[in-house]
Amino acid sequence: MSLSQLFEKKQVTSYELFPPKTPAGEKSLRRHVEQLMQFSPDFITCTYGAGGSTQGKTLDIIEDVKNLYNIPVASHLTLVGSSVDDLRAYLEQARARSVDYIVALRGDPPQGETEFQATEGGYQYANELVELINNEFKDLGVLVAGYPEKHREAPSLDVDLDNLKRKVDAGAHAIVTQLFYNNEDFFRFRDLCEQKGINIPIVPGLLPVTSLKQIQRISSLCGAKLPMPFVQELEANPEPDDQFKIGVAQAIEQTQELIDAEVAGLHFYVLNKSDATVEIMTAINRTSPSD
Repeated sequence: MSLSQLFEKKQVTSYELFPPKTPAGEKSLRRHVEQLMQFSPDFITCTYGAGGSTQGKTLDIIEDVKNLYNIPVASHLTLVGSSVDDLRAYLEQARARSVDYIVALRGDPPQGETEFQATEGGYQYANELVELINNEFKDLGVLVAGYPEKHREAPSLDVDLDNLKRKVDAGAHAIVTQLFYNNEDFFRFRDLCEQKGINIPIVPGLLPVTSLKQIQRISSLCGAKLPMPFVQELEANPEPDDQFKIGVAQAIEQTQELIDAEVAGLHFYVLNKSDATVEIMTAINRTSPSD
């Protein structure tokens, strides 16, 4: 089923995985995926390591998920370290291994560098990758990234939205956002997208907080703001079990508000675990296969 058809039918649910580094991590991931599958997600995505270091493992994981559960799968693809020929070769391999969708990204600058530099013979912007897929791999659905609080490198949210519009105009089928914790930021972003003429589905990306230290590190890297009362509650309850409960409770409330606002879907950054997302999905009554 194409992405456009999928989003026309219902409010979509998806999960994002990353390639484990060890055999033990792979075994653990399979167990967590099995738990998550009880909620009948509509597709699964998988990232890869910096500079494409785990691209092969990414394809292994999502091919395994597709073979086991017969659901659509998506591979991330960035411009980092890749020429156009490299990108084309990866897309050919992804298609040969029955990948359904591509999450088309520019990618972050390599470690130690502050600005993104295109690889020789490569692209500078994600919209160029979207255009390549749309022109030469029309059978692959395309998801792109959106930033409710602005991409950290963009000089303004308006400029960032212009960049997003270029990706949409190049042929993207849906937008998945960076994580955020204030729904008002998402609702404002959605309204601004509409004003810009961006009319494809916009899916909020959600990362349940299970550790204050972990989320402070992640949010510092991506520029997401943490509500101060939420941080203070976590600081006042340093025990891991307590932080897990507080984070899950916040995520349930945030998710339900988004559902009530009729968002196009829910995309969970599960960090290769299932416990928090299982509690959230149970709380929002996603305990049976989607209609």
